Amino acid sequence: MGSTKKSGKFIQGRMLVTLTAPHSMVSEQFRTLRTNIEFSSPDKEIRSITITSASPSEGKSTTAANLAIVFAQTGKKVLLIDADMRKPTMHYTFGISNYRGLSTVLTKQWRLESAVNKTRISGLDVLTCGPIPPNPAELLASQAMDSLLVEFKKRYDIVIMDSPPILSVTDGQILANKCDGSILVLNSGKTDKEMALKAKSTIIASNTTLIGVVLNNLAMPNNVYYYN
Repeated sequence: MGSTKKSGKFIQGRMLVTLTAPHSMVSEQFRTLRTNIEFSSPDKEIRSITITSASPSEGKSTTAANLAIVFAQTGKKVLLIDADMRKPTMHYTFGISNYRGLSTVLTKQWRLESAVNKTRISGLDVLTCGPIPPNPAELLASQAMDSLLVEFKKRYDIVIMDSPPILSVTDGQILANKCDGSILVLNSGKTDKEMALKAKSTIIASNTTLIGVVLNNLAMPNNVYYYN
């Protein structure tokens, strides 16, 4: 997906459509997704969300980034975490260093305050993955990760985590289990029904709430105005 480098900390391209084209139909759909999340659980406030997919290249990272932006645009304090320790991308998306991040905080090489990146979007902070560790699943399943999540919820209104594809490695299941809810991102032109159902079952088996599904690249007839 193409991007255009701008001055400052951002690589603003189609990936951050809610920032570069806030009045577009796509941006409106991200705001609709935000609203649906807010109303999805009347008895339990959703404070932490895992964004995953069935397989790679389905748009989960783009969804996580734009969802974080639209939440911040409502005045909430938002932390976006790149918890995909296999193939991190958020440092590219936001044009920030990946020298330190989640992996270095979990291994106590850096303090959380030094690893979190402020953005020029009011209310939005980003914690990149950091150097890719040899044992991602072990780090994510650790007590240190549990303690971090508790600390995150003290500091932020909502925490959004970009996780690896749920069917590729166990990391996605581990993260889903630790969060209040999960969103499954599917590509209408790529994900077959069997994979989608398997991904759904895997999330549910992780003992988390499946908030909903985001369907990317859905072809609509030219004479249909897509609103919902």
